[in-house]
Amino acid sequence: MPRKPCFAIVGAGAIGCYYGGRLAEHGHDVHFLMRSDYEHVRQHGLSIKSHAGDFELAAQQLHVYKSSREMPKADVVIVTLKTTANGQFAELIAPLLHEGTTVVTLQNGLGNEQQLAGPFGAERVIGGLAFVCVNRMGPGDIRHTDYGLIKMGEFGRGISPRLGQLCEIFNSSKVPCQMLEDLAQGRWEKLIWNVPFNGLGAAMGLTTDRIVGCPEGIALAREIMQEVVATGRSAGVEMDDAHIEQNIARTLTMGPYRSSMQIDAEMGREIELDAIIGQPLEVAKEHAVATPTMRMLHQLLCIRASVK
Repeated sequence: MPRKPCFAIVGAGAIGCYYGGRLAEHGHDVHFLMRSDYEHVRQHGLSIKSHAGDFELAAQQLHVYKSSREMPKADVVIVTLKTTANGQFAELIAPLLHEGTTVVTLQNGLGNEQQLAGPFGAERVIGGLAFVCVNRMGPGDIRHTDYGLIKMGEFGRGISPRLGQLCEIFNSSKVPCQMLEDLAQGRWEKLIWNVPFNGLGAAMGLTTDRIVGCPEGIALAREIMQEVVATGRSAGVEMDDAHIEQNIARTLTMGPYRSSMQIDAEMGREIELDAIIGQPLEVAKEHAVATPTMRMLHQLLCIRASVK
């Protein structure tokens, strides 16, 4: 990978605009694939309000496109699409690749690395986990309220020089970044939070503070987390019970955060049900792990998704 790589952001919503914006703010060559916000950002730029420091990127500072076929070949493609759009990988990503392009997925849930490795080759793929509270408030308007850490690991391999280079670039761009020796473990540890709080937020239409605002809500979230931990362990992933209480404690300080799945449900959009809850349930079924609470949550979300 070149010392100063060219980045392509595929899926420039809240996550893509925030992390891509930080890279652009610090002088990196960043190209954004946008859809609904394209015209606004092309004319007015990006405004990012962040607890780590507000910043704006004027239209003339940005490279924005409506089609990946209009974009230059990239050294690093960062995929921040909702997993519901994974069927568009070939159309959106293939035009951006050259022989040495690295593809980084900053998506939720399980199975994204495998879906990228199929058409593009496992050697290209790095998996990333974004621990961040960030929402799109309107066209070109991003609100980053808490956290921001990225953890990244090679897909099926250990720590590599390119992984170290990417982490160094993010760290020097005001984005804390850590390397993972075991990407699978990192994925399951993130699911400890994502399954209960994305799932309950969407099913009940409640922000995180409301979910943990009573003993019953905390108990329910803890029960789901315990099932996630048991499922991860059944698949051979080392899971620490301490992560459960750490996630609850972190959520108690998060304030009234609307998870991405809650927002999608309220907007009538397709939710990331399969990647975040469906795939873990498939693993539980394969290993005969009892997950009654997680399965009921999945059923409730299926019912909600079926109501038009």
